[in-house]
Amino acid sequence: MTQRKIRVYQTARDNGDRLTEKAPVAFVSDPSSWEQESSLINVYEDVEYQEIEGFGGAFTEAAAVTLAKMSRDRQQEILKAYFDPEEGIGYTFCRTHINSCDFSLGNYAYVEEEDPTLSGFDITRDKKALIPMIRQASEIAGGRMKLFASPWSPPAWMKTNGEMNHGGSLKPEYRQTWAEYYVKYIQAYAQEGVGIWGLTVQNEAKAVQRWDSCVYTAEEEKDFVREHLGPALEKAGMSDVKVMIWDHNKERVYDRAKVAFDDKDASKYIWGIGFHWYSGDHFEALSAVQAKYPDKKLIFTEGCQEGGVQLGSWKTGERYGHDIMGNLNHSMSGWTDWNLVLDEKGGPNHVGNYCDAPIIADTVTGQVIYESSYYYIGHFSKFIRPGAKRVASTKYTDRLEVTAFKNTDGSVAVVVLNRTDEAIRFALRSQEALADSVIPAHAIQTYVYPSV
Repeated sequence: MTQRKIRVYQTARDNGDRLTEKAPVAFVSDPSSWEQESSLINVYEDVEYQEIEGFGGAFTEAAAVTLAKMSRDRQQEILKAYFDPEEGIGYTFCRTHINSCDFSLGNYAYVEEEDPTLSGFDITRDKKALIPMIRQASEIAGGRMKLFASPWSPPAWMKTNGEMNHGGSLKPEYRQTWAEYYVKYIQAYAQEGVGIWGLTVQNEAKAVQRWDSCVYTAEEEKDFVREHLGPALEKAGMSDVKVMIWDHNKERVYDRAKVAFDDKDASKYIWGIGFHWYSGDHFEALSAVQAKYPDKKLIFTEGCQEGGVQLGSWKTGERYGHDIMGNLNHSMSGWTDWNLVLDEKGGPNHVGNYCDAPIIADTVTGQVIYESSYYYIGHFSKFIRPGAKRVASTKYTDRLEVTAFKNTDGSVAVVVLNRTDEAIRFALRSQEALADSVIPAHAIQTYVYPSV
């Protein structure tokens, strides 16, 4: 058989490799030696699972304002690092916020005073920094970016607690007005040249936060989509906008899916379900949703390292790698990180809820800092492209984590993660051919090769 070359990319804690292309390895005919038989990673390219929408991060006011404080060259560096498919890690699947979120400079809405007609709807604030950032990123991505939007809270006048923070819920009399608010938002952004591909109904629909938040029970969210949001989008000719429910942690993803998807009149408007990582792995919950509702998409809509900037932490990258891998292997179709870039404090954030980001822009020194998470994400986003399908894989040891995908160009990308303190040898096996390899301690690798 013709020898197939495998390109190898590596990020490792202890040797300075950061998405570094290493010497290629080659498949050879499977000799079936006992040593290799007992150390296999198998890839079965003819067994296919979910299709990938893409990977990306969130455009927030905090990210946009931070980016704007950097020099023009640094701004371009950051955007290319994320969105350029060749020089960067090829982001194509992103999120932004409707009204303010905690990573805004303060609470704001597009209609501040009570106005059920929404006649004063105004996105002027977003035009200052947020929309320009989105436009620049989309251009670098070649116009291939899908953008979905999430509200953290309706305007204060629509809510039971009279404020955007501290939870509360949507007043029943404003459900239709709030549904029309999403339509106005999509139309306003379209006028600025920014297409909205999808929506989530509510960020973290169960959480009462000291920042922008709004609580929906599963029944309330389902009814809102069925009776108000779905019909409003349909009436406006926006039935192609993808609607996702929940947008919160995985431990209850199946419960929320069941309530919404078992109601056929609500389900017809719902494309998928979003989830976060803050309550732990719960990967099996994703498989449960996929098994019960195979026509619905599972989308990771937010995750970040909490507690402010943690410069140089390798555990952050490994947390990302482990969670992305587990989600992918349990039917996730798209992945979106939280803030694309934050300042040296992990903000700005109007309630001090500072977090880390894969890229930190030090607005004091002008330095751009790439955290371990940036490189770990890149091992997936750069090589598993939109339209790729997950294919079956097996591994000989739980010390390794593995996922495999076949791209639309015929290339296969296999990601291998080692979170242990020891280097681990293995033999990558595909189409009756083997390639011996080793992954260092605390490292991640991506193997890319042509399918037969």
